[in-house]
Amino acid sequence: MIIPAGLAFSNVFMIATLVAALYFAREILVPIALAVLLTFILAPVAGFLQRWRFPKALAVLSAVVLAFLIILSLGTMVMTQVSQLASDLPRYEFTLRDKVHNFREFLGSAGVLKGASDVLKDLNQELNRAEKGSSANKPAPAEAAPPVKPIPVEIHQPEPAASETLIAIIRPLVSPLTTAGIVVIFVIFFLFQREDLRNRFIRLTGTDDLERTTTALDDAGYRLTRLFATQLALNACFGTVIGIGLFLIGVPSAPLWGLLAMILRFVPYVGPALAAVLPLILAAAVGSDWSMFFWTAALFAVVEPVTGQLLEPLVCGQSAGLSPVAIVTAAAFWTWLWGPLGLVLSTPMTLCLVVVARHVERLKFLDVLLGDQPALTPQQANYQRMLAADAVEIVDHAVKCLKDKSVIQYYDEVLLGALRLGERDAKQGRLDDERLNNILQTVTEVVEELHEEQLKSSRAAAKDAAKQPGDNVVPLHDRSSGRSVLCVPGLGRLDSAAALIVADALSQAGIAASASRQPLAVASDASAPKFICICFLEEISEARIRFTKRKIARVSAGAKVFVAVLSDDASRKTEPTDANDAEPVFHSVQDAITEFSTFVKPASDAAAAEPSTL
Repeated sequence: MIIPAGLAFSNVFMIATLVAALYFAREILVPIALAVLLTFILAPVAGFLQRWRFPKALAVLSAVVLAFLIILSLGTMVMTQVSQLASDLPRYEFTLRDKVHNFREFLGSAGVLKGASDVLKDLNQELNRAEKGSSANKPAPAEAAPPVKPIPVEIHQPEPAASETLIAIIRPLVSPLTTAGIVVIFVIFFLFQREDLRNRFIRLTGTDDLERTTTALDDAGYRLTRLFATQLALNACFGTVIGIGLFLIGVPSAPLWGLLAMILRFVPYVGPALAAVLPLILAAAVGSDWSMFFWTAALFAVVEPVTGQLLEPLVCGQSAGLSPVAIVTAAAFWTWLWGPLGLVLSTPMTLCLVVVARHVERLKFLDVLLGDQPALTPQQANYQRMLAADAVEIVDHAVKCLKDKSVIQYYDEVLLGALRLGERDAKQGRLDDERLNNILQTVTEVVEELHEEQLKSSRAAAKDAAKQPGDNVVPLHDRSSGRSVLCVPGLGRLDSAAALIVADALSQAGIAASASRQPLAVASDASAPKFICICFLEEISEARIRFTKRKIARVSAGAKVFVAVLSDDASRKTEPTDANDAEPVFHSVQDAITEFSTFVKPASDAAAAEPSTL
C-alpha cells in the first residue's frame, strides 16, 4: 500500500509536534506521569480499605499518607547513608590508591605498558635536548636584572548571613519539593476522581463502541496494576537481599546500595548492572585485598539471574506485553526526553501505549512494532522461509510447535497453512519456477527431517514398551516399506508438497503410505497400491472431483480412489460428493487418517511389502 505524500507529511508533522510537546512540557508532564504510576499502585490499597468500610476520603488519604511516609523514610535513610559515606571517603582513598599502584606495577611487570612508557619518556628527553641545543646556539642575552616578585593578594568573601546560608540550602531542594507537591496533589485527585476520569475518557473515545473501550480500559488497568505490583514486590525483595548480602560482606552503606538496586531494577536489562557498579568500586576501595570485590560481584551475579529468570516468570506468569526491542528503544527514547525519571517510567508508559493501540484500529502499527506478539503468524513465517529455501529455521519452529501439539496438528494447522498461502500466490502468477522449486525442496527436507525425528522417538518408545509389556505402542511406519496408500498430487505445482505431507501423516499414524511427485501418476505394475489419495491445495468443483476420480480409477488396477481437498475454505464438509460415491472428500490430514484407519490395518499388523519407488 502506497501512502500519499500529503498524509505521510501530516503524520510526520504530528509526531514531531507531539515529541516537542513532551520535551518542552516535561516540567509538568513528569509529575503527572509519576502521579499516574502511583495511582495504579495505590488504587488497590484504597479499594481494599474501602471494602473494609472505610469512607472513600479516609481510604484515599490513608493510602497516600502511607505511601509518602514510606518514600520519606527511604529518602531520609538515603541522606543519612550518603552523609556517612561522604565522611568516610577520604579514608578509603588511600586504600584504593595503593591498589591502583599495585595493579599498575603488576601490568608494568609484563613489560608492555612499562616499555611503552619508557619509549615515550626517551622521546620526550630527546625533544627537550634538541630545544636546549637550539637555544645554546643563540647569542646570550644581556644580563637582566633579577625579577621583582609580585606581592600576593588574597580576596576573602565576607561571611554569609544566616538568610543567605538558608537560601543556599533550600535552593537545591526547591525543584524536588515542587515536583513532590505536584505529584501528591495529582495522586489525591486521580484517586478521588478515577471513576469520573474513566467515564470522561470513554466519552472522548466515543460511546458508540462501549464494549471495546471498556475492554481496553480493563486490559490496561489490569496489565499496569499487575506489572507495577509484581515489579515493586520483586524489586523490593531484590534490593533487600542485595542490602543484606552487602552488609554481611562488609561493604559500607549497604542499605543505600540495596535501595539503589531496588530502584535501578525498574530499568530493564541494564538496571542491575548499573546498580552493581558503585558497590563494586567501593568494595575494591575498602577491602584490604580483592576478596570483598569478588564476593560483591558474585552476589550480583547470583541474585539477579535467580530473580529475573526464576522468580519473575513464576510470579508474573506471562510477559507484560512488550518485546525486548521495544523495552530498550523506549528506555532510550524516554531517557532522552525526560532524563533519569524517563528511564524509570519508560516501560509503564510504553505499555499503556501498546495496550491502547491493541484496541484502536488506527494505532495497530504500534502494537505490531512494540508488542510481544509475533509479527507474522506461524503460517506466514513458514511460508516466508519456504520462499527463502530455509528448511533449518522451519524445522526449528516445528520442534517448538511439537512441544504443544502433535505432528498431525502441526501439518494441518501450520505447514499446510503455509502451502495455502503459496498456492494463493501461485494462482495470481506471483511465483516463478525458482520460487516454486524452493518451496517444494524445502517442504521435502522438512517432512523428511520430521519423519526421521518421529521415527527415532517411535523406536525409543517401542524399546521402553518392550520392557513394560502392559503398554501398547503403535510403531511409526517406515514409508520405504510398502505403500498400501499412494498419495498423488493434483495438477498444481504445490500439490506435490501436499501429497508428501499427507503420506507422512499417514505413516505417523501407522499406515503404510508413500507419495508420488508426478501429477495424477499411478503405477500399473504389481506394486500398485490398494488405496489412492489425490491431493489438491486449491478449491475444485464437484464435477472436477468426480472426473479426477474416474480418470485415476481407470488406470489404478482396482484401487479405491479418495480425494483430499486441502484448501482453506471451511464451508465445505467432509461428506460424499454425491449419492453414488462411497468414499468422502477429505479436507484435513486428520480426516484422512480417521477414514483410512477403517480401511487399512496398522503397519504393525500388515504384511511386509517389498520396497517400491515412483
